[in-house]
Amino acid sequence: MTEDSPNLPKLISFDIDGTLEVGDPPGVVTLDMVRMVKSLGHIIGSCSDRTLANQKYLWEQAGIEVDFIALKHTLPDVMERFPAEEYYHIGDTDMDLHYANKAGFHFVYVDDALGHLWDLNGE
Repeated sequence: MTEDSPNLPKLISFDIDGTLEVGDPPGVVTLDMVRMVKSLGHIIGSCSDRTLANQKYLWEQAGIEVDFIALKHTLPDVMERFPAEEYYHIGDTDMDLHYANKAGFHFVYVDDALGHLWDLNGE
């Protein structure tokens, strides 16, 4: 990015099961943490094995307006739809790692997310 280019937000994709507190099994990323990331101006959403309808319902029940919901294997489409400074996928499995790497996303294991996610604003 050059000095003349606009500051683009980061895009953060969350797996659900094993990652978010509302997953099955529950993960360590709370919905309040997701709200905080959104409040920083980042593009947020979920990429999961869950159906799109199920993901939409989960976010509606949480009262969080996400920018996207997608199936894990469609991470490249998410990148194409949203210009961002950097792309992150947070998950808990080797399959999450596989799809993140295949799509060109940075992968963050959920156990490392708590120490990493909140620095995404560049400070």
